[in-house]
Amino acid sequence: MPYDTQPKASHFINGAYVEDTSGTPIDVIYPATGEKIATVYAATPAIVDQAIESARNAQAAWAAMSGTERGRILRRAEQIMRERNHDLSVLETYDTGKPYQETSVVDATSGADALEYFGGMAATLTGEHIQLGENWVYTRREALGVCVGIGAWNYPTQIACWKGAPALACGNAMIFKPSETTPLCALKVAEILHEAGLPAGIYNVVQGMGEVGSALVTDPRVDKVSLTGSVPTGRKVYAAAAEGIKHVTMELGGKSPMIVFDDADIENAVGGAILGNFYSSGQVCSNGTRVFVHKAIKEKFLTRLTERLGNAVIGDPMDPDTSFGPMVSERQMNIALGYVEKGKAEGARLVTGGAQIDRAGFYMQPTVFADVTDDMIIAREEIFGPVMAVLDFEDEDEVMARANDTEFGLAAGVFTKDLTRAHRVAARFEAGTCFINTYNDAPVEAPFGGSKNSGVGRENSKAAIAHYSQLKSVFVRMDDVEAPF
Repeated sequence: MPYDTQPKASHFINGAYVEDTSGTPIDVIYPATGEKIATVYAATPAIVDQAIESARNAQAAWAAMSGTERGRILRRAEQIMRERNHDLSVLETYDTGKPYQETSVVDATSGADALEYFGGMAATLTGEHIQLGENWVYTRREALGVCVGIGAWNYPTQIACWKGAPALACGNAMIFKPSETTPLCALKVAEILHEAGLPAGIYNVVQGMGEVGSALVTDPRVDKVSLTGSVPTGRKVYAAAAEGIKHVTMELGGKSPMIVFDDADIENAVGGAILGNFYSSGQVCSNGTRVFVHKAIKEKFLTRLTERLGNAVIGDPMDPDTSFGPMVSERQMNIALGYVEKGKAEGARLVTGGAQIDRAGFYMQPTVFADVTDDMIIAREEIFGPVMAVLDFEDEDEVMARANDTEFGLAAGVFTKDLTRAHRVAARFEAGTCFINTYNDAPVEAPFGGSKNSGVGRENSKAAIAHYSQLKSVFVRMDDVEAPF
């Protein structure tokens, strides 16, 4: 590789890189070529224990610092991350296969945004005073303790920061386990945080598959678990955390609806559908993969969509002109291609795409099905690849019922020029994150998360603070205690 992708060691614990080659080797594959670009080793029980002990030993002193001091370190890390955006973006591209055109403006930058936002908020985390006549109550906002973050492979740098920044701002220690598919970037986040002055033990990274995640989640020394992943994984992790009555945040999958009314701006609606189906090669949990288009404009929409998909530049992800890259792994590509076959078998109309691209790496064409019905598998199950299902509708009440008829509830979007209808539809969506005349915008200032099977809790914004801290009430009596005897 023209870039050194092999990390110094597999894990980052207690402020330093740590290796234990007796763990299961994990090959890191570059999705654009299928080449092995690094090897890391899954955490052994000894490594997991070392991470938990270092986090526990360091956490109290970190929580005892003022919020201003903690915030200063997070903001210093944010500045370093922005200065190194190029190198971090290159590494993210090698780790995930996503085009540099995308990683250079979304991944490390949104991670830095989280460090900046929660770094600025750390000093404001106060309790309140409640006067009760002469007596009074005050509340203290306190850290939970040791938090475990379990990341997904689609946004490794961003997720490491989305979980780490609020956890650290509140005075917790964090142990982050990246996806075994993309293990490289979180190590750089840990390195930068410690370079910025974070005390050793406060942000640790351990590698591994499900059993490492399970060991972290079930350990009684862990106080909180935050997962980004699929619904099946979420169910397992939630159940394991419940056994220990641990705090949880679950940001799970979706099969989100995007509704395009007949008065919508076609260019913007097509743009939203492209962002909500083909950005990151379709590997985004909040994607609007059920696109309900009003019958009156359906063919116009499909024609323009097909034209614009023809402008996708598919190629080397490191080429700044490339706008559509490979999928993260051969397995994920084959899953998506399998859904294409199911769509064809069920009678959906293949408008464009649908095939693997004949080149090295894990590339498949941006794919659009039309004439999709609600009961088809491609309209029910999360594909997590570049496969869009376009469904017809005519009536608002009818499309709302159909849009909400899903176990998921992560995101939803509506395109219309009718202001009243836009807000009415947004209010009726059964989803945690909604969009009007746009799709997949996720600023750190806004809460992000789902309803129904798409998760519990919220990431980002002030809402995240509640999930990484707890309130203590202190009643102060100024007059005499009255007792019955």
